[in-house]
Parts: sequence; C-alpha cells; structure tokens
Amino acid sequence: MLTIILIVLQIIVSIGLIMLILMHSGRGGGLSDMFGSSMGTTAAGSTVVEKNLDRITITLAIIFTFTTLSLALRMQ
Repeated sequence: MLTIILIVLQIIVSIGLIMLILMHSGRGGGLSDMFGSSMGTTAAGSTVVEKNLDRITITLAIIFTFTTLSLALRMQ
C-alpha cells in the first residue's frame, strides 16, 4: 500500500517539476514572463514570482529525491 502511494506521489511530483522547470526563464525569457513584467526582472534582478517559482521548484525537487530513494529502498 505504501509503495502505491509513493509511486503516485512520484508521478505527481515529476509532472509538477517538468511544468515548473519549463516556466523558469532562461536567457531569452520563458513562460514565467507571462506572470510578471519583463521590466521588473531588469530593474530588480528577480521578481517575487521568480523567487516563489524557485522555492516551489526546490521543494518539489527535495520531495522527488526522497520519494526516489524511498522507492529504491522498498524495491530491494
């Protein structure tokens, strides 16, 4: 039962990570420009949206790491 919960959580987190990484702005801007003006990124360096996007991405990456390790240990 726990393995099924971990697999479902792994799939949800994986899809979330893919979507969040695609939203990050690269060199030429990205999908994150849809949520904030480009002038805010040049004036302040990083907008509140970018900072929150970074925090959420890091949190999901940590969850992804723990679920991956948990699944690897349970499959042995």
